[in-house]
Amino acid sequence: MLSDQEHMRYSRQTMLPEIGIAGQELLAAARVLIIGAGGLGCPILTYLTAAGVGTIGIADGDIVSITNLQRQILYGTADIGNGKAVTAAKRLKEQNSDINIIVHECFADSSNILDLIAEYDIIVDGSDNFDTRYLVNDACVMTGKPMVSGAIYRFEGQISVFNYKGGPTYRCIFPEPPGAGESPNCAEIGVVATLPGIVGTMQANEVIKMITGAGEVLAGRLLVIDALTLTTHTFRFPLVADNLLIKELPELHMNTCNSAVPHLLSMADIQRMLASDANTQLVDVREPEEHALRNIGGINLPISAPESKYHILNPTMPVVLYCASGKRSAFAHNALKAAGFTEVYELKGGINAITEQLL
Repeated sequence: MLSDQEHMRYSRQTMLPEIGIAGQELLAAARVLIIGAGGLGCPILTYLTAAGVGTIGIADGDIVSITNLQRQILYGTADIGNGKAVTAAKRLKEQNSDINIIVHECFADSSNILDLIAEYDIIVDGSDNFDTRYLVNDACVMTGKPMVSGAIYRFEGQISVFNYKGGPTYRCIFPEPPGAGESPNCAEIGVVATLPGIVGTMQANEVIKMITGAGEVLAGRLLVIDALTLTTHTFRFPLVADNLLIKELPELHMNTCNSAVPHLLSMADIQRMLASDANTQLVDVREPEEHALRNIGGINLPISAPESKYHILNPTMPVVLYCASGKRSAFAHNALKAAGFTEVYELKGGINAITEQLL
């Protein structure tokens, strides 16, 4: 039952015959997990909170950096260096204190994805990489949960709903992930500030439709938006029955929930460490052109390079990794630990989080 305050808050929504009081009560009872609190996740979270979805989970292990602020609307300058999931939850509670917000301060990976999605009805993918999309899709297929998907590229956006009532999955339209180096992200090719808002809002709209039963869910169809020409195209795709037979998850290891995470250092910490221990190995895991434009010293070992290049590092001596925002250094951290390195650190938030005075 809705309270008097809830009747007032959602009155403009409940007067819609497609939703009504019954639909609003369904929203209040729903449990939705958003994977990724970045460009797509911010509008998804904002509008699902405003719409009255009762329980919202946020899964993201990233930290706010200055380059996020151009499109990730839940964060401000004062949030740089803070965790996205926790910061987003605080903003959302200010927006609607009646909503139950659950924070999962981690990246989704093959070791935690099934536990992450277990307690939710609908999974919304707001991630920014193909590996996570395939992982989330496969986990949703294995557990029979629908996945609302969004993707952005420069001025183009894509939206679809996969695994809805046994319908087509992500692999039915994109059977295999692209090869290494074939899928540049927004850090490499850019994205217009408004596009994540457009796509993320449409993802939130699909969630509301699924919960309330209003309209036609975008299942078996891929909607493509060109923000430059403001044109849309819809592509239909069939179910490939074999894609429902997934029994194992693809391997993807990032920072997991409730486990030991890489030790994050401030720039001041790193400077002290370099000054006190001459054996400390400072490593930039970005691409050479990024290193040439701006760096804090050390050697350049791109994460895209073969792991065999790690042989130039001493696994018994401290290693400090850095990149632009912290994502690539997290991947490199896992690779080094798997290779037997005993003491690995990361620059918190990457060099984007460093003030000009520290450079």
